[in-house]
Order: sequence, then structure tokens, then C-alpha cells
Amino acid sequence: MVETGCPCGSGKGYRECCGRFHAGAAAAPTAEALMRSRFSAYAKGDASYLLVTWAAATRPIRLDLDRKTRWTGLEILETTGGSPVHTEGTVRFRAHYTERGRPGVLEEHSTFAREDGRWVYVAAL
Repeated sequence: MVETGCPCGSGKGYRECCGRFHAGAAAAPTAEALMRSRFSAYAKGDASYLLVTWAAATRPIRLDLDRKTRWTGLEILETTGGSPVHTEGTVRFRAHYTERGRPGVLEEHSTFAREDGRWVYVAAL
């Protein structure tokens, strides 16, 4: 099997980057790593990973991903906290996509926290 680049834009192969988090072989060590892995999950259509990495208090009951949206790139603009020693953090990012052949950009400032020792997405600021 040929290794493909990770959708998160890290420059690493998918399996060594976000793929190991998606497979459950490891947990994201930082809020930024979780943000990257969640972007890759959107790009790969992995709704179950997105739900598992969503804070229990803000997690939707289900998540229906729009198959017409193709996530094409991620830019991390800023991070605060979110390191292996923190319990909270934020990540500001731009996610690029195409929908029905038209390019778009989603810019968000997201909050993350540790829940049972693992980083989870809480909400957009």
C-alpha cells in the first residue's frame, strides 16, 4: 500500500500522522495535534472519530457529514495553551474546502480541554 500525505498538511504520511489517532493506536498529545486530526477526519469522512473527540457536554448525538464538501487544506494561525502539560487550549485556524466545485474557507477559533486525560474539542469561540 502506498503511503499518502496527511490531509492536515503536516508533511508527514497519513499513517504516521493523523492515521494513528484515527485508528486508536495513540491519542493526540496536544490541542493542535487534535485539531489537525479532526480536520483529517473531516477530510476522510470519519464521523465516528469526530464524535469520540468531542467533549461530552457539547457533543451532538450524531454527525452527518456533507459528502459534497471536500476539505482541501488546513492553516494553523495561532495556538494558546494546549501543550502536553496544559488542561485547556485554543487553536485558531483556516480550513479550506470546495463545495460543488467552488472554493471556500472556514476560519474558526476553537477551544479544547482534557477529558479523562485526552484532548477533546469543546466549542468554537
